[in-house]
Amino acid sequence: MSIDSSQVAASMLAAVPFARTLGFEFVEVVPEADGAIRAVVRLPDTPATHNHVGGPHAGAMFTLGETASGAVVVAAFAAVLDRATPLAVSAEIAYRKLAMGPVRATARLDRPVADVLAELDAGERPEFRVGVEIATEEGKPTGEMTIVWTLRPH
Repeated sequence: MSIDSSQVAASMLAAVPFARTLGFEFVEVVPEADGAIRAVVRLPDTPATHNHVGGPHAGAMFTLGETASGAVVVAAFAAVLDRATPLAVSAEIAYRKLAMGPVRATARLDRPVADVLAELDAGERPEFRVGVEIATEEGKPTGEMTIVWTLRPH
C-alpha cells in the first residue's frame, strides 16, 4: 500500500480546522511491515496550548491523539471514503505522566484493513480500534488512548 503522507495531512487539516488551530504537524503516515498503518502527529510547545503547570493542556493532547487516529483512518480507508464516512464512536485516554514541551501521538490501527473492508462490503457498519501512544519528543510515554471508529455507509 502506498500512502501520500502530505495528502493525508492536507485532508486532515482541511476536514478538521481545530487541528490547524492547535498547530498540529503531521510527521508521518506510513504503512508498516505487518500491513498496519502508523501515523505520527506532533503538538508544538506553545503558550497557547499550555495548562496551569506549563505543559500541554489535556484537551490539546486528547485532540492530538484523536487527530493521529483520524490520519490512520483516512490513510487506511481512502479508497472507500466516497461511500462511507469515518466517525469516532468512543474514546478513552489515560494521562500517565506530566508532559512538558512538544509531544507526539503515534497511532496504529488494531485490525487488518481488509477485514474492516469486508464488513463494509457485506453491508455492515464496521467498528475498529486505533491505539495511540502520546510521548515526549524524546520518546518518554506520557499517555495512551484508544479510539473506536466506524465507517458509516452513505
